[in-house]
Amino acid sequence: MQNIWRIRDLLDWTTRYFSEKGLDKPRLEAELLLAEALGKDRVYLYTNYDLPVNRNEREIYKEWIKRRVRGEPLAYITEHKEFMSLDFKVNHHVLIPRPDTEILVETAMKAAEDFEGEIRICDVGTGSGAIAVSLAFYLKKAKVYATDISPEALDVARENAQRNGVELVLGQGDLLEPFKDEERFHIITANLPYINEAEYEALDITVRGYEPRLALFAPGDGLDIYRRLVPEAYELLENNGYLLIEIGYNQAEEALKVVKDFASAEIIKDLAGRDRVIKAKKEE
Repeated sequence: MQNIWRIRDLLDWTTRYFSEKGLDKPRLEAELLLAEALGKDRVYLYTNYDLPVNRNEREIYKEWIKRRVRGEPLAYITEHKEFMSLDFKVNHHVLIPRPDTEILVETAMKAAEDFEGEIRICDVGTGSGAIAVSLAFYLKKAKVYATDISPEALDVARENAQRNGVELVLGQGDLLEPFKDEERFHIITANLPYINEAEYEALDITVRGYEPRLALFAPGDGLDIYRRLVPEAYELLENNGYLLIEIGYNQAEEALKVVKDFASAEIIKDLAGRDRVIKAKKEE
């Protein structure tokens, strides 16, 4: 039995183990978990390759390895995830931010160029606050609002705003209800649940078994929640304002029908060339 475990030993063993269990990026995941267990970054691992790892750190790492091979997403184990080059806390009350959603943020930032002075943006169903916090961080002229029906999700969004040094106006409630009597917005963003029953049941266990169903599943064809949002958004948008919604890769045709009362609408594709965002403009 090996008595002294160095960083090198743990990485090599875990990489082999993760490979045997079928993980896609065994070395990377081993490094990320060990760095987190040690409270360091990945560079530290390679500059201290032969450093022994103490028993308490090994016990934490061992437990995290067990959780990972059972299918729990890495971000829930380490409790944070990078998005738009910012660091976000995540837990089981919120979805893990995806790179695809960065397209929504980038589209909103581009749309913001159409307005002078302070602009008001509302992110609906904000979850971890990844969209709202990113917009507040990169758009200094924006006052950013965010809603969520889940108080636990809003607690995470609030912490992420503090973590990244920005201010959000948070409102708990369904869709835009928290701000319906208070504000009008230049841009409304939403990454709401759009996965229908059949698609939900087909999701990988790492998603379906761990991420909140409330934030994933939508009834009907997956667009029913957006059908409720669109008239609310139309009412609360300033003239020439934008509604930006993230959709599934196969929903663009139906989603365009949902925003048919807007003056114009276009499909924005993600980096893989898949339909990802609907950008709808309200005009007088």
